[in-house]
Amino acid sequence: MKERIILHSDLNNFYASVECLYHPEYRGKPLAVLGDPEARHGIVLAKNYEAKAFDVKTGDPMWMAQKKCPDIVFAPPHYDLYLKHSRLVREIYSEYTDQVEPFGLDECWLDVTGSTALFGSGKDIADELRKRIKFELGVSVSVGVSFNKIFAKLGSDMKKPDATTVIESSRFKEIVWLLPVNELLYVGRATHTKLRRKGIFTIDNLANTDPELLRFWLGKMGVVLWQFANGLDTSPVSNIGAKSLIKTVGNSTTTPRDLVSDEDIKITLTALSESVSARLREYGFICRTVQIGIRDNELNWIERQGKLEIPNRTAKSISELAYSLYKKNTNEKPILSLSVRACDLEPADYVQLSLLPDVQKLQKQENLEAAMDKLRNRFGYFSVQKCLMLTDKELSDLDAKNDHIIHPMSFFS
Repeated sequence: MKERIILHSDLNNFYASVECLYHPEYRGKPLAVLGDPEARHGIVLAKNYEAKAFDVKTGDPMWMAQKKCPDIVFAPPHYDLYLKHSRLVREIYSEYTDQVEPFGLDECWLDVTGSTALFGSGKDIADELRKRIKFELGVSVSVGVSFNKIFAKLGSDMKKPDATTVIESSRFKEIVWLLPVNELLYVGRATHTKLRRKGIFTIDNLANTDPELLRFWLGKMGVVLWQFANGLDTSPVSNIGAKSLIKTVGNSTTTPRDLVSDEDIKITLTALSESVSARLREYGFICRTVQIGIRDNELNWIERQGKLEIPNRTAKSISELAYSLYKKNTNEKPILSLSVRACDLEPADYVQLSLLPDVQKLQKQENLEAAMDKLRNRFGYFSVQKCLMLTDKELSDLDAKNDHIIHPMSFFS
């Protein structure tokens, strides 16, 4: 069987690069793309290399970025331009293969296994893509080339900006295994902490750990990570024409003031849950799991999730579980931002009618909320509101049909 040739392309400092492209006066200066500080969304969404040299990081609040780099320039985000350039880049990719899988606005996997007879080796294609994107669109891209998606992604992260990195199957261990374990895709902060406690610091350590031990520590994801570390990833690159599978639906907000009371939390979670619920109905899904994210005013971030007793998509069920998760995990510090996400989705078509009282109650709630959706679509979101939302106009102004989010792609993944 022919070995696959997978590319992972990563547009360098994408938002900041696009801003510098349209504003030459920003070039050469430390720059950060910042959310709206007037609405308390003053958080760094992206930064250029000049700002990175001062240790400015994505997620830093405005004041922290200014403290690190007093001369930093802040630019508001222009998502229409980012979407435009993302689309144009993907059109270039489509000239080389129809197997292009987006990973956010600025990253894509490409399977060019069947394209080498026309365009040369994987490295040749990667180098040509870099030159074309820089010349035609004015932004740079780093590309990883490997025999699977995980190592291609690692390669694109290893050399930046504007570089090609090849990780061959015959020598991946001498390149990949030396890296810290958190460089591996899907090793997040919590998983990284657990692995460190077990003495696993490098990808080499992970690859040589008994997979059954990893299953015991991390569940089935432990075995998946072991496979990744050993170069056993076989996941395909989806076809460019295929409809992306929506795995989660969510919304998040940075609030106009610190949330200090349970009432504040309830109002905000209700608004977010109504947003999630409306989108689930729009896309025809129900969910089994609800996940919340909490960031306090010291920028500590946690995520927690819980199962619904009966899979559904009502805002009432989602908000009640979200609030319960908050109460179990609060540290009593003022809250800066919250998120609500519906996970473990399945098509609503699969739900069967039932005579059980609990299910009938859910069905009535679903019918009520669907009717509210129709009224809001016709007369505006604020035409129908719960009494709770009327107790605090500032917090209840979060429109469930708008995307009040820190990262604009975060509600689909």
